[in-house]
Amino acid sequence: MKTFQTVAELQNHLDQLKSQGKSIGFVPTMGALHSGHISLVKACQRYCDITVVSIFVNPTQFNNSHDLETYPRIPKEDAELLAQNGVDVLFLPSEQEIYPKDLETVVNLDLGNLETVMEGEFRPGHFQGVMQVVKRLLDIVRPDQLFMGQKDFQQFTIIHFMIEKLQLPVKLRVVKTKREEDGLAMSSRNRRLTPENRKIAPEIYKCLKYAKRNLKQKSIHELENYCIERLRKKGFEPEYFTIFDGNTLMPITTPNDAYIAAATAAWAGDVRLIDNMILKSPRGLNLFV
Repeated sequence: MKTFQTVAELQNHLDQLKSQGKSIGFVPTMGALHSGHISLVKACQRYCDITVVSIFVNPTQFNNSHDLETYPRIPKEDAELLAQNGVDVLFLPSEQEIYPKDLETVVNLDLGNLETVMEGEFRPGHFQGVMQVVKRLLDIVRPDQLFMGQKDFQQFTIIHFMIEKLQLPVKLRVVKTKREEDGLAMSSRNRRLTPENRKIAPEIYKCLKYAKRNLKQKSIHELENYCIERLRKKGFEPEYFTIFDGNTLMPITTPNDAYIAAATAAWAGDVRLIDNMILKSPRGLNLFV
């Protein structure tokens, strides 16, 4: 595995590979890697000749300075894990490389309701920061395919919107959520859970499964309220449990939409956990791998 810290060196190397006809796949991460990230790597390796992984804790997507400060950073362990799993290129840029002072990197794209619901309500400005860093990384790496995880449903939906609106020459592939044996969605933040909160954490997955099982048996309002109260009784501080249209992200009132998903965010102590599940999938949905 080759490791680069500057844009110039990375692009020089990738240009050589592209001149040989190699296809480039890209997995952007913020590090503290786990098996969920490796599932993205494995998907990338299935579809592309070269797998590029970036590790960059992006400051523009944090609206909470404490969350930015406490975000786990273990670059040496991450690099070892990526090397063990056959990654070809690791990009470890500094903030100055991603956001040089003489380059405008803000993406002027109106996201409408895509950024105001769910995560957007509780993390203002978050998705503008996500869009900014992903667009910048795509401009740097210039991959043929981009791989993201389903766990951040709103995030990949917004990136898909950005790719289509800006007509970027990259194909997005979304890899299904990787879970622990008890159903907890794998996340870099899980390592911060206390033993007590780790025990209750799988309840989030159980609530999502309950919503899927009962989508046609109960009203949307009943399902959302039941899951919020169930999480609260188990010891969480839930922010939302929303059932929504998978394309627009807007809340629904009946299960008649072709593409329906549920998403939730809840605090387990001082750790904020998010998860989602597709409750009803339309035919021909080809984003997921």
